Amino acid sequence: MGSQVCTAGRGPSPSLAGASGANADWMSALCPRLWDVPLHQLSIPGSHDTMTYCLNRKSPISPNESRLLRLLAKVLPCITQPVVLKWSVTQALNVTEQLDAGVRYLDLRVAHMLEGSARNLHFVHMMYTTALVEDTLTEISEWLENHPREVVILACRNFDGMTADLHEYLVTCIKNIFGDMLCPRGEVPTLRQLWARGQQVVLSYDDECAVRRHRQLWPAIPYWWGNQVKPEKLVRYLEQMQCCGRPGGLFAGEWTGLDAGRPAGTSTAHRGLLKARLSDPVPYVPSFWRLPVVLASWPVTHLQSFV
Repeated sequence: MGSQVCTAGRGPSPSLAGASGANADWMSALCPRLWDVPLHQLSIPGSHDTMTYCLNRKSPISPNESRLLRLLAKVLPCITQPVVLKWSVTQALNVTEQLDAGVRYLDLRVAHMLEGSARNLHFVHMMYTTALVEDTLTEISEWLENHPREVVILACRNFDGMTADLHEYLVTCIKNIFGDMLCPRGEVPTLRQLWARGQQVVLSYDDECAVRRHRQLWPAIPYWWGNQVKPEKLVRYLEQMQCCGRPGGLFAGEWTGLDAGRPAGTSTAHRGLLKARLSDPVPYVPSFWRLPVVLASWPVTHLQSFV
């Protein structure tokens, strides 16, 4: 894998889940010429709604969902809960397995349950997860300790039910868990710079007040979300966004991309690959379209890199 990556300048190879960590150290295997490229000029694979693998039929539905849906969940839970669960789950691998698979952007939608304990924070996507935020961040930190040249981008957002006190509590947890691994905000760093500093975490936090108070937090990363079911409509949306020009710095695009680890860019050929892969009957990650962050909306069970 290392020689293949260095020769081709590419990121993860096929068969993520089946390879049992074959892509766990793909960043350190990149060609040295990419070590000095800022992160926002690299394509980085990520997972959409990272934590939804731990939802189940007993998971509470968020109060932010429609009153009708919440009413149906109370009256007809045996019908409503399985349907909501089907729409909510986007990942099959747990967070460690996703990291082993090569995922380096984690979409963490934090929430506080109204009926939950004072300090227990969960994740949410229509339903609340069983996993707690503090436990998950600890799991990520432990994985990074075993992979000292891998870098992750953690996008903390949503924050349903979060008060100012809970934001301060969460940021304190983040600092305590990651410590010197956190990269303070500033110019987007390169891999070589991060390795030299011993930093492995770029933490995007979608709350301006918290970001102003804590230099360890980066502002919310812009998010290209096509929100389309039909492939041709998704392609049309992405082409429209491309015409507007790419944002400066880091940004995320869902369900698309080409060549993790390669300098970011776009081309007609890559859009053609995207269109071809979107027509596949298997709803997995299509060929990477060379966005800085590429999110998989379906279970991350394999990533593919096209020569």
